[in-house]
Amino acid sequence: MKILGIESSCDETAAAVVENGRCVKSNIIASSLEEQKLYGGVVPEIASRRHAESISAVVSEALSQAECSINDIGAIAVTFAPGLIGSLLVGVNFAKGLAVSAKKPLVPVHHLRSHIAANYLSSSIEPPFLCLVVSGGHSHIAAVNGYTDYKVIGKTRDDAAGEALDKAGRAMGLPYPGGISIDKISPSGNPNAFDFPHPKVDGAPYDFSFSGLKTAIINTVHNSQQKGTEIRTADLAASFQKSVVFCLISNLEKAALDFGYNKIVLAGGVSANSLLRSESEKMCKRHGWDLQLPLLKYCGDNAAMVAAQGYYEYLAGTRAGSNLNAYATMPIDIVKF
Repeated sequence: MKILGIESSCDETAAAVVENGRCVKSNIIASSLEEQKLYGGVVPEIASRRHAESISAVVSEALSQAECSINDIGAIAVTFAPGLIGSLLVGVNFAKGLAVSAKKPLVPVHHLRSHIAANYLSSSIEPPFLCLVVSGGHSHIAAVNGYTDYKVIGKTRDDAAGEALDKAGRAMGLPYPGGISIDKISPSGNPNAFDFPHPKVDGAPYDFSFSGLKTAIINTVHNSQQKGTEIRTADLAASFQKSVVFCLISNLEKAALDFGYNKIVLAGGVSANSLLRSESEKMCKRHGWDLQLPLLKYCGDNAAMVAAQGYYEYLAGTRAGSNLNAYATMPIDIVKF
């Protein structure tokens, strides 16, 4: 069964065709990243306009590259939550119109569920497993007990890990996206040059808090500027990245031990971070756990992961009508549409 996936939750306009939830036939992405770099971050109005301009051509190219027509598609899967509301609405409305005109089932897909499903494109892994979902807007530890059965064990109380990395990069004067720039420069720095805090949330051992860590690096940069002292950027980047990864890995390890999971999965844009991947491998090797990392090309936002999750949602009976709406926020374990 071929699923056409459509993704427009942030600044990537994407469409893909995936067969039986695992085999990628096409995966097309049009990004406004270079334009967004001019503003140091994603401007929602620009993102939604670029989606509107690109989505028809992107979907056509996905079908063409997969060597099929809309008639060969079994269902249309679309990201409907969470994300930038203006961006989401472009994808949702296009998918609704296409589903009605082509008389195809419409399958709404949660963005974080699709990030987890990116691992189905990279391996034969099946639930149950414990997943760390880390991106610019989300940081979750989720128990994936089935393809459509999720339970949140821990999550951030404030900033997401990716958001903290991006803002830290901006404070250091690194190019946007800051998280990627930090990852690139960190290997040449000393990760022990700065002692950043390792925040914990009282009474919630699996939850994260990155706002204090973000504030710490901003204050470090500002204090240096006021005193006229020079900071080696690579050292600062390496120290900050080490602190973020330590918080993520320590909570993930505790959750896996406490809940008895021996299969660990990473997902989301920050799962491409080289230090996070290497520390995850070390952790799993210590305990003899299985580790699954998504291929780098599926870490960021893409439509192949939407089509993959859409396949399993379709099998579970998930359907939407022409009244489907988009939502800026929605829990991964309680999906309503």
